[in-house]
Amino acid sequence: MSETPPKRESKNFVEQSIDADLQSGRFQSVNTRFPPEPNGYLHIGHAKSICLNFGLAKTYNGTCNLRFDDTNPVKEETEYVDAIMKDIKWLGFEWDSLHYASDYFEDLYQWAEQLIQSGDAYVCDLSAEEMREYRGSLTESGRNSPDRDRSPEENLDLFRRMRAGEFPDGSRSLRAKIDMASPNINFRDPVMYRILRASHHRTGDTWCIYPTYDWTHGQSDSLENISFSICTLEFENHRPLYDWFCQKLGIHHPRQIEFAKLKLSSLVVGKRFMLRLVKEGHVSGWDDPRMPTLSGYRRRGYTPESIRNFCSDVGVAKFNSTIDMVRLENSVREHLNKIAPRRMAVLDPVKLTITNWPEGQVEIMEAVNNPEDPEIGKREIPFSGNLLIERGDFREEAPRKFFRLKKGGAVRLRAGYIVDCYDVIKDEDGKVTEILCTYDPETRSGADKSGRKVKGTIHWVSANHAKEMTVRLYDRLFTVEDPGSTEEGKTYLDYLNPNSLTTVTAYAEPSLQSHEIGDRIQLERIGYFVLDPDSQAESIVLNRIVPLRDTWGKMEAKGKTV
Repeated sequence: MSETPPKRESKNFVEQSIDADLQSGRFQSVNTRFPPEPNGYLHIGHAKSICLNFGLAKTYNGTCNLRFDDTNPVKEETEYVDAIMKDIKWLGFEWDSLHYASDYFEDLYQWAEQLIQSGDAYVCDLSAEEMREYRGSLTESGRNSPDRDRSPEENLDLFRRMRAGEFPDGSRSLRAKIDMASPNINFRDPVMYRILRASHHRTGDTWCIYPTYDWTHGQSDSLENISFSICTLEFENHRPLYDWFCQKLGIHHPRQIEFAKLKLSSLVVGKRFMLRLVKEGHVSGWDDPRMPTLSGYRRRGYTPESIRNFCSDVGVAKFNSTIDMVRLENSVREHLNKIAPRRMAVLDPVKLTITNWPEGQVEIMEAVNNPEDPEIGKREIPFSGNLLIERGDFREEAPRKFFRLKKGGAVRLRAGYIVDCYDVIKDEDGKVTEILCTYDPETRSGADKSGRKVKGTIHWVSANHAKEMTVRLYDRLFTVEDPGSTEEGKTYLDYLNPNSLTTVTAYAEPSLQSHEIGDRIQLERIGYFVLDPDSQAESIVLNRIVPLRDTWGKMEAKGKTV
């Protein structure tokens, strides 16, 4: 475990509950666990649970285990196990011990026999469809299974034969005998085991019966001496069952505490939904930078610090709510602003020629790498009379408050000189292909002797020294705030954003070639980017992490200018 973080002034309700149990003597230590099912990649919602469980262990000098809830061999794969472990480590956490629910298959089986012998479990011959019918509804009580009164001896014989593989898949199940009239539908004789001939990623074909989540979860916590089972709110109605199993077995009984899930606007995080996006090719894979998976955010360029800070900022709540995606985007902006070196690149270039520049002359300009961190020094940038600037930074005719370059106007080139535009060259369609300017030699940045003041500063690259690269401009994957709630006859796929990925060829200052895969940078006045693993020595690929705040776009949409 890493060093205990500084204590906050106030504690959330989970910490308050833990404090009460420690003070009462119910538990002597704080032992938590993070128990994902390896049936997909972790998403941003899991980050909150990871930060909470590992964070509590750190705060209270306890332990946190990683346990894979691998009780459904049909959907689980070793690929997902490996991906989950990688994501947790990337997020900045280390588990105290590693476990699998499949480690406890024999223990669970023996405990199941114990409940059969005590008359608290029975073998049921109802099909899944019949079981749903007998179960009742939220307004109607359920009905007892015709097999509910089998003797413990008969049930034990049938259960052992289930394990031996004598019966077809789905033909029988083991159910807890509780109360078919309970208002809590989870108490209506829940299934503990089902017959399923499927090869397991760890146990192979050893078992043909598999335990359910409800039967496995509490007993696994007990075996690992977990003191606090921190779950999301959908397990609140399962807590009485969690407690019932532990009490009936007479084993160590952890306390389950539920908290609200992390739900972000404009995202779909259900594993079956994400799997469909991958399988049908709507995204390039689980780590596509548009995906809400942790591997997707990692490839997108998000920092683990920004995600941890976001989870801390959101806090721990008792009631579900939707958090605006802007809060996560702002978290990564805030962190990258402190650590990302600045570079200049042009994504939509137009030529700017300085007509009074000495032919063949190249000057080396200096620019700070990051004004937030002077210790990382400066970089050198070649400057010549043939430059590229962003097409959007020039207008032949511009409104009064357009403070970039316009015909008849002046602007400062960042870390360079002030230039005055006097003419343009256009193609036969009237599109500007070249901007003609003069420069003022007295206005060099850092040594300006002219006393001239201009309101605008724009970025640039020297055309003869620029390095070509591929830039992937990622945006949100969906066009609506809640893609999971759709109109009748539509699915979340109908709201996919056709502009969620735009690829452009851009031109950057030479220093960008010194960066390595995974390095994050700020392209000045454009946004934050990361070097993608697809990058090669002479072929850089940048992924946009987030844009800078688009003040111009917002104001222009309202009929204003900047």
